[in-house]
Amino acid sequence: MRAFRGQPSIFSSESKEGRRADLQVRSLSLSFGGIRALSGVTFGVAAGELVAVIGPNGAGKTSLMNCITGFYRPTSGDIVFGGRNITRLPAHELTRMGIGRTFQNIELFPGMSVLDNLLLARHIHCRYGFGPAALFAPSARKEEVRHHRILEEIIDFLEIQSVRKELVGSLPYGMRKRVELGRALALEPRLLVLDEPFAGMTLEEKEDMVRFLLELNGSWGQTMILVEHDMSIVMSISKRVVVLNFGEKLAEGSPEEIQDHPEVIRAYLGESTDLGADGETGESGAADAGNE
Repeated sequence: MRAFRGQPSIFSSESKEGRRADLQVRSLSLSFGGIRALSGVTFGVAAGELVAVIGPNGAGKTSLMNCITGFYRPTSGDIVFGGRNITRLPAHELTRMGIGRTFQNIELFPGMSVLDNLLLARHIHCRYGFGPAALFAPSARKEEVRHHRILEEIIDFLEIQSVRKELVGSLPYGMRKRVELGRALALEPRLLVLDEPFAGMTLEEKEDMVRFLLELNGSWGQTMILVEHDMSIVMSISKRVVVLNFGEKLAEGSPEEIQDHPEVIRAYLGESTDLGADGETGESGAADAGNE
């Protein structure tokens, strides 16, 4: 059953062309002193795709996401988004261009309510200046109503109506993950980068998150890059999988191709493990890999 029965306005306000989010990563390398975190990584994400990036602990997955979202400056190589080279742009400019993300470790304000955390993401879409805001002029009031309407749609979609006024710090870990996804969606991203969104969740919470991501991607064409250790989830929802190992791209292909790839099995989960065979395998893989 779908969480939201109508199309949220953040997906209907732009034309299909306006939401294009083609990403190309070309020969990307990243070094920290003498440590090589990434080495010549190349892959692409087409608009509307859900691409997973997997690999063992220390493979460079989060470093790659940090380069794409502007938190790290790569040593060499290029990142092209929507036809524009964004390799050297700072994170706030990439956010305005339409790249939103969630984090491996939740980055919310625990002393603020769920609604206030979501409202913070709307600042890049505010069109009024200091004067109208200070006087709460009609134009500012109209704008605030628009922002709140968008957030209520996101709250409805993510089924967090019951906690909308609760402090984030009082929520269970899995619910905080859901709120962080909501804040990323409030940015109206063309490309959504998800860094281990299922980490620390119960089975029921994971099932809910899978449902949300599938509807975002399948029904509304949200382009996504997913970093995840749970192989059962990766193999069931991804359209394509990129495998990293020691900072290099080891393999790329469909979930079925990656599942049977001998080098991936050896490097990531060991000789005798069947990638994505069932939920228990995925969990054991996550436990073996640990948190990057």
